[in-house]
Amino acid sequence: MPRFLLLTLLVLVFGCGGAAPPSGKLPTPEQSTTVGPGDVFEVNLVGEKDLPKEYRVQPDGSIDFPYIQRVMVAGLEPQDITSLIKQKLVEAKILRDPQVSIVVKQYNSKKVTIIGQVQKPGSVPWNDGMKLVDAISMAGWFTPLAASSHVILTRVTKAGKSTTINVSVDKITDGNQPDIPLQAGDTIKVEQRVF
Repeated sequence: MPRFLLLTLLVLVFGCGGAAPPSGKLPTPEQSTTVGPGDVFEVNLVGEKDLPKEYRVQPDGSIDFPYIQRVMVAGLEPQDITSLIKQKLVEAKILRDPQVSIVVKQYNSKKVTIIGQVQKPGSVPWNDGMKLVDAISMAGWFTPLAASSHVILTRVTKAGKSTTINVSVDKITDGNQPDIPLQAGDTIKVEQRVF
């Protein structure tokens, strides 16, 4: 009988989430809002209602903009694209003082990878301001076998240093812990519960 109690205790202590990495400190997200191939943004040019609004960055990093043809935008921040379009419209003598604004709708070139016990494992597009719960929701949420209190988040810095932490999504959704801002390139691993 004592052997059964000991075994039950061991299962309860060690069996509810598998081996989890240490809960260290995750580096602050290195947010980059540069655009890349596949990204979609909206351009508003004051006084030009008939122009297309949405543009998708082509595989070569360019967009085709009316009047000024092909414009290379990959690797540029939205404000740099605004300046470039203004400059090209002035150089082409289309407008003297164009008023241009840009809003990025989708960062398809930047991804967050979610693997393991979620409904739709794979990559989801990263968006500025995206948090851990957002990404897991985009992956269809947890499967019934998921160890949601032991989610592994791995981040690689620009210097190439990798940091892994263990996160309890249960604590986040219960309001006991703040949600974690993500950066493009983060990997989320949801392990299976051990029974």
